[in-house]
Amino acid sequence: MYLHKTIETIEFTPQKAGKGVSMKMLLSPEETAHFAMRCFEIEAGGHMPMHINTIEHEQYVLCGKAKVYIGDEQFEAKAGDILYIPANKPHAYETLGDEAYRFLCLVPKGEDCITVLDKP
Repeated sequence: MYLHKTIETIEFTPQKAGKGVSMKMLLSPEETAHFAMRCFEIEAGGHMPMHINTIEHEQYVLCGKAKVYIGDEQFEAKAGDILYIPANKPHAYETLGDEAYRFLCLVPKGEDCITVLDKP
C-alpha cells in the first residue's frame, strides 16, 4: 500500500503546550508501519516549553529560526538544519525573528508520553 497527499489539504491543529504552537499530522502511526511524520509550526514570538518525550525525534527545519534547548545545551537552529533528540531528553524551542519556525518531525511508531517540565 502507498499514500499520496498534499500538505495543503492537512489542517494545522493548535497544541496546548507553549504559545503559538500547531501541528499537521502528515503521516499518522495508523497509516505507516514504522513511524509518524509531523509538521510543527511555532509562530514568531512563540515557544514550546521544556518537555520530554518517551520516543526519539528526527527533525528537519523548513523555515525560520529558533533557540533550541536540548538538555543543558542551547543553540540556534535555522532552515536546512537537522536535529536528533534522543528519547527522554528534555528539550524546548523559542522562535527568533519575525518568521515562524517550521520543522518536520519524524518519530518511531509507539506510545509517546509527553511530560512538560516547565512553562516559560
